[in-house]
Amino acid sequence: MSEIQYFTKDGIEKLKKELQVLKTEGRRKIAEAISEAREKGDLRENAEYDAAKHAQGLHEAEIAKLEHIIATARIIDESTLDLTKVLIMSTVKVKNLKNKMEMKYKLVSASEANFKQG
Repeated sequence: MSEIQYFTKDGIEKLKKELQVLKTEGRRKIAEAISEAREKGDLRENAEYDAAKHAQGLHEAEIAKLEHIIATARIIDESTLDLTKVLIMSTVKVKNLKNKMEMKYKLVSASEANFKQG
């Protein structure tokens, strides 16, 4: 899990904001769910409590994952890139030879890619 990932400045800022939301609002909501479930009685037979604790574990795992990504991330300064080569952060044009339509794509890391079709 120590693979370096490359991000734009905006991309890493987006991750940092997401992490902040998970650490504040997300943890608060999980704590509320655990508290509500705890009030419902015996914890040994309380499915809501078990579900809330499981959700807490998943939530903390997501926080740890984002913290690791941010810690190992490398920010790419677009102004220092060699524009004579196709590299990460390059904008490329692809032309369909059948219908002569052109599409522009910006090459980014998989972490920042938008895989939505359409």
